[in-house]
Amino acid sequence: MEQMTYSMPRIGDRAPDFKAVTTQGNLQFSEFNKNHWVILFSHPADFTPVCTTELSAFAKDKEWFARHNTKLIGLSIDSIHSHLAWVQNVRERTGVFMDFPIIADLDMQVAHKYGMLHPGASSTAAVRAVFFVDPKGIIRLIMYYPLNVGRNMEEIKRVLEALQTADKYSVAMPVNWVRGEKVIVPPPKNIDEMEERLSNQSYEKVDFYLVKKELQDDPVLSN
Repeated sequence: MEQMTYSMPRIGDRAPDFKAVTTQGNLQFSEFNKNHWVILFSHPADFTPVCTTELSAFAKDKEWFARHNTKLIGLSIDSIHSHLAWVQNVRERTGVFMDFPIIADLDMQVAHKYGMLHPGASSTAAVRAVFFVDPKGIIRLIMYYPLNVGRNMEEIKRVLEALQTADKYSVAMPVNWVRGEKVIVPPPKNIDEMEERLSNQSYEKVDFYLVKKELQDDPVLSN
């Protein structure tokens, strides 16, 4: 049988829809994603050390993500029975309950759709991919990590807040931006915007093309 091939999704693409069996039951991704941000992340295998530290970290921060209107969903090319046994093992050994859905992608259909299989790394295990999908179902940011390097949870949380803040205020973020710091004012599109930019005394003007400002409030980004 000829193997199905898929193009790797890119930033700005609509997230490929799928149906899957998960530790939380059967799931249709487009319904799961509706009105929420989603972080979809893959791991190489259950009962492995790096993956255990990573998914435990996601579980510990689940409430933080919920406050940011964001759902978590994991994936690996393991059976549902393996997933459930691993979830229970981690809860018994560490007290951490990975109670977000984890996809059992035995036929690799989701992994292929999302470009999670990199033959140079492994043909039978998904790399550590992270997809940020907005409430409209659009992929906004993608991260890839090799099998032997764990992800940085603080960076995942930082870029989620950056994406949500950029959307809410129509601004951009400078290097190393974290919530509470100044943001970048987009370039003017007409003379009125240019005049306002030049006359606004609250702006930090490095030069005409690089202007920063403080946000007037510290919103709960899920609002």
